[in-house]
Amino acid sequence: MSQFKTLVVVAGPTAIGKTAAAIQLAGHYNTAILSADSRQFYKEMSIGTAKPTTDELAAAKHYFVDSISINDTYSVGDFEKQALELLDELFKTHDVVILAGGSGLFVKAVCEGFDELPAVPPIIRENLNRELEEKGIEHLQHKLKQADEEYYAEVDINNPQRLIRALEVYEYTGMPFSSYRKGSKNSRPFAIKKIGLNMPREQLYNRINQRVDAMVQQGLIDEAKGLYEYRHLNALNTVGYSELFDYFDGKSTLEHAIALIKQNTRRFAKRQLTWFRRDSDIKWVEAGSSTLLPDMLAAIEAQ
Repeated sequence: MSQFKTLVVVAGPTAIGKTAAAIQLAGHYNTAILSADSRQFYKEMSIGTAKPTTDELAAAKHYFVDSISINDTYSVGDFEKQALELLDELFKTHDVVILAGGSGLFVKAVCEGFDELPAVPPIIRENLNRELEEKGIEHLQHKLKQADEEYYAEVDINNPQRLIRALEVYEYTGMPFSSYRKGSKNSRPFAIKKIGLNMPREQLYNRINQRVDAMVQQGLIDEAKGLYEYRHLNALNTVGYSELFDYFDGKSTLEHAIALIKQNTRRFAKRQLTWFRRDSDIKWVEAGSSTLLPDMLAAIEAQ
């Protein structure tokens, strides 16, 4: 593969407009988009994950949208392997390919790979899962904050699988999970240029609130009802669904559940920004600008 091949990353928090920005770039370069949104992989989850619309999917070829089932076991390592194999194919006919999404871990996997994490005895994970059942997710959140404040500040703390993965490594090795992510980057046979979409916080939060209201109007509650029996699966332990499952269980009112979805999505966006702002390679552009495409192209050229 030629070193002249380039992967352009479009990163940023939820609801900021990454899909629309990526489609503009894909149109300019006449190329395809790989999604790095770990929630949009799942075929059964559409409204609550704000998947690209039919028109958006028609505007540019998308990969890793509706690619797996909620019943499938799928790791960030699987994504790294599949994405690199796909890029190898796409770069045979394209000089530029777009990687767009807000899942920082999945973006990192494609761009850098990971340090080798230690194999942890299954009993440690089993014990942590038991703690989750008996004491709740807040207990694991507190444990992680005490053990690894750096990773706590970045991770989606409402995702129990992520919490347990970090805690099991810490409990087995005595070393914070974040310490295993400081090794050398794996070299890639293509150039990588990264753009981050930015927006004033109040404006972003308004967009998030409006998007949640739109999701409800589009049928989010019925979608969540149809997935209720699968609530034990990791894919469903996510903002937009878990709050509605609590409502179905009689633990909250619908009004409160919707307010919580907005609040938890805003918190998630804040964590995404924390993650991406640590990456000094990202060049930031204003998402709401009327000159977004030329701004992005200038940021790419400047790298």
